[in-house]
Amino acid sequence: MTDIAPILILVLPCYNEAELLPRSIPRIMQSAHSAAAARGWQLRAILVNDGSSDASATLLDQLASQDARLQVLHFTRNFGKEAALFAGLEHALALPGAAAVATIDADLQHPPELLQPMLAAHAQGYQIAEAVKQQRGPESLTRRCLAKPFYHLFERASGLPLGGHTDYKLLDIRVVHQLVGMRERGRFYRGLVAWLGHASVHIPFDVPPRPGGRSQWSRLGLVRYAWGNLLTFSTIPLRAVTWLGVLGLAVGAAGGLKSLWDYFSGRASTGFTTVILLQILFGGLILIALGLIGQYLGRIYEEIKARPHYALRASAPSRLPTPHD
Repeated sequence: MTDIAPILILVLPCYNEAELLPRSIPRIMQSAHSAAAARGWQLRAILVNDGSSDASATLLDQLASQDARLQVLHFTRNFGKEAALFAGLEHALALPGAAAVATIDADLQHPPELLQPMLAAHAQGYQIAEAVKQQRGPESLTRRCLAKPFYHLFERASGLPLGGHTDYKLLDIRVVHQLVGMRERGRFYRGLVAWLGHASVHIPFDVPPRPGGRSQWSRLGLVRYAWGNLLTFSTIPLRAVTWLGVLGLAVGAAGGLKSLWDYFSGRASTGFTTVILLQILFGGLILIALGLIGQYLGRIYEEIKARPHYALRASAPSRLPTPHD
């Protein structure tokens, strides 16, 4: 009876990447095959179509029909990248012989050549090998300005340093078991991997320009994603509102004492300017506090419903979409 060679499994979330897939998937598979073969490993890949509205679904099925190492999962709609990563990790555990899982984007901004040093780090005993950005590459000034404050605030709030971290990681299969065992709905892949605290190694890289297409993340989508992740990992916003309330109380007390002093000293000012300003101040603080509490309650509500992270459909449509569809 021969031993089954360990398997490296790639997980690639895909969303509206039809322009790149015919070039990116073969290149990623070629680099991954070379890295796996150097260690005597086999290679498999799980391509997760996150409800793409272009021809990505059909192209993924075509690529899978040409390469038996590829498995395609089709979401019924767009559930988001976090759900796509979770689905890939969950299905990777069902493949016998899986030894490690690498999560990598399908747009070639995660250089597949880094899989070789990642596997080398795994051979040295590291449970996690992470690709960390040295240079963020060409991106808008808005995204660059948003990224740094978010990671700084996230580190202060959660105690987890994530500056430069990406979703490009290689995880030992035991780490994957632990991640999939976390059934929470508010998932932040980078944060959860860091939270586990396993021995990890950072592999720096410069982000190359996209060979085609454009990022599917809008500015508003990035802000919502960042805010949601902060709420998921920390109660700092609630504590900040408490301190704002203390500050507001101090300001109100100071204003009240000054008004009493002016009254008893005969210098009381006419009008209701002070009263109006205090009402605006405290009214604003109360509404902010209620809004934050509402967001946390909303997240609790989502967790209690315990809906699945995603829903799958059987396959892609039988034909490519046309402009008249």
